[in-house]
Amino acid sequence: MQRAALLALTLTLAPPVVASDFLLTLPLDCDLGQTCFIQNQVDRDPGPGVLDYQCGGLSYDGHKGTDFRLPTLTDMLRGVDVLAAAPGVVRGMRDGVPDVGPTETTAGKECGNGVVLRHEGGWKTQYCHMKSGSLLVQPGQKVTAGTVLGQVGLSGKTEFPHLHLSLRHDGEVVDPFDLSAFPTCGETGESLWHDTPAYQAGGLLGGGFNAAVPEYSAVKAGTADQNPLPANAAALVFWAHAFGGQEGDVLVLTVDGPEGRLVDHRATLPKDQAELFRAAGKRLKTSGWPPGLYTGTATLLRNGTEVGHFVSPMTIQ
Repeated sequence: MQRAALLALTLTLAPPVVASDFLLTLPLDCDLGQTCFIQNQVDRDPGPGVLDYQCGGLSYDGHKGTDFRLPTLTDMLRGVDVLAAAPGVVRGMRDGVPDVGPTETTAGKECGNGVVLRHEGGWKTQYCHMKSGSLLVQPGQKVTAGTVLGQVGLSGKTEFPHLHLSLRHDGEVVDPFDLSAFPTCGETGESLWHDTPAYQAGGLLGGGFNAAVPEYSAVKAGTADQNPLPANAAALVFWAHAFGGQEGDVLVLTVDGPEGRLVDHRATLPKDQAELFRAAGKRLKTSGWPPGLYTGTATLLRNGTEVGHFVSPMTIQ
């Protein structure tokens, strides 16, 4: 059965491989670092620890692919195309898994909706967590690099909208960012990307203004931003949504208004957090907020070095 091929790929770790002329293009129609982000890399540590290809922690134990995430559920609902990363043939596919994340009904369907492509030279790519009803290809179909396979979704075992791209050579997992043997990391190894994406060890997914501290569910849904606030809003709160946080990181939130700085807040992360949000603000103590430009700025610092930055302007009339 064709869909069985989607689930039957082995998950062993790969020795060094020779790339030959096999190269990958970005598997999403998005602006990496702006409208989509790499949330997790391949875990190169064969034991219980975690190492991405730069010896960082942008992964989780046993992760065998690259996760290209969207900032919010609203972005997913707008529709972001998943693209074939290389020319090949559709080996297997599955559609119809609901976009609700992990449930009892999705047990055994951790990939959710997805596609497996077979490429020349013993290579295979697998595309997981795609949007229900969005798949546009059929088993046996030939595709070129950039062919639209479907859209990013929330199907299978996932807590956020993203595409999980896994790569295998002769059945063994390969990290496309570094072809050196597992668990080697931190070296300048050969990459399988036409244009290798820059390494981002964490960063800001977005931010905005609200008249109160928003619910985290609203932040993740993409409905927390109330910009612009009315002049009589009970409070002026700036919030930021981040990924790849590590223990000791500092998230700095500031708001500058027409009469100077209103908010200057620093939050130190007590533990590693794959995804997080923080908020800070000020209550209204007069008849209204002064009219003019307000600028919210979020900066994620690691050992004093900036790893993420986001700016949100707002004008109050």
